[in-house]
Amino acid sequence: MLTYCKKCVMPSTKPDLLLDQAGVCNACRSYEKRSAVDWAARKLELVRILEKYQSKSGLNWDCIVPVSGGKDSTYQVVAMLSLGLNPLCVTSSTCDLSDIGRRNIENIKKLGVDYVEISPNPVVRAKLNRIGLTQVGDISWPEHVGIFTIPVRAAVQFNVPLIIWGENSQNEYGGPASASENNELNRSWLEEFGGLLGLRVSDLIGYEGLREKDLIPYFYPSDEELKRVGVTGLFLGHYIPWDGLANTLVAQAYGFEVPPHPTLGSMVNYENLDNHQVAIHEYFKFLKFGFGRATDHACLHIRRGRLTREVALNIVKRLDGQFPWEYLGKPLVDTLKGIDMTLDQFIKVCDKFTNKKIFKRDDSGNLIRDDKGNLTKLNYDNVE
Repeated sequence: MLTYCKKCVMPSTKPDLLLDQAGVCNACRSYEKRSAVDWAARKLELVRILEKYQSKSGLNWDCIVPVSGGKDSTYQVVAMLSLGLNPLCVTSSTCDLSDIGRRNIENIKKLGVDYVEISPNPVVRAKLNRIGLTQVGDISWPEHVGIFTIPVRAAVQFNVPLIIWGENSQNEYGGPASASENNELNRSWLEEFGGLLGLRVSDLIGYEGLREKDLIPYFYPSDEELKRVGVTGLFLGHYIPWDGLANTLVAQAYGFEVPPHPTLGSMVNYENLDNHQVAIHEYFKFLKFGFGRATDHACLHIRRGRLTREVALNIVKRLDGQFPWEYLGKPLVDTLKGIDMTLDQFIKVCDKFTNKKIFKRDDSGNLIRDDKGNLTKLNYDNVE
């Protein structure tokens, strides 16, 4: 039986999430501490750091802002511009970019910034997507690696030491105290929390003919390169109160576009808009751990007092774990063609990574699916 946080609706199966003796998760406890933070002092600290790293000659960029075109990266760019910085925006291209994702990237450019987009080899990327899905149950494995390595490689390449990241996911969604209170993103953070799932980039050399030179975008720079440039990655959410909804409102005021309805499996329409593969990634999270993106959002809004736990439970039951037949208008079968996989093969991979202890099964132990292919969780709360 799944055990849930007594304040939010996150199950203890979430990686790095811990429930204390009172049954409250570390993400809720981290948020409680925010009320004691002197945010004005944090803002001044940020300003001092930014002044230190600003280009003295004016002949180089002041910082690098990794951008996907999403609401958070749009907010990060707006924040840096408002503080007088000249950022270089760096995108690690997603491999199945949506139309709205492209428009939001173009919108960031229009804010008045220099911009670099690095697009990894699509042939290699397709292999990595398939390997990620079949070996660790995450089609987005190469994307999650690249969004952390490519901006750092750009920092080294362009000799720009300061990288401005957004939220610390360990603080926002739950993780070890030492990681959640950290304000820097470095190699050790990437290796532990960057979505590698135990699969190192070096492990892939020789797999399906992959060579070291095929994987250049996914390797973190050497310690010598980082030291030479003095690369430092800061979480903006450590210095400014982080709130996805508030970030969305700011981003929309600066041209960020959202679809008219919430995306599949989500209760909001302002996240995960750039990549058609997101639905597969989120579905596998549900299969493995018993929660999806609706749970993530519900928990964030519970902590901020926008939802009661009771209302959130009803939302999660309705939205979590829907089979990803389509996403942002693109059918699943078309997305699977990009990794040379049939629907039947995909379902077999789904079954391979499903935690069968948390879903209903028949007398023979087989998973029970409804007419839409959806599984049924055994419990959504501690009292069920």
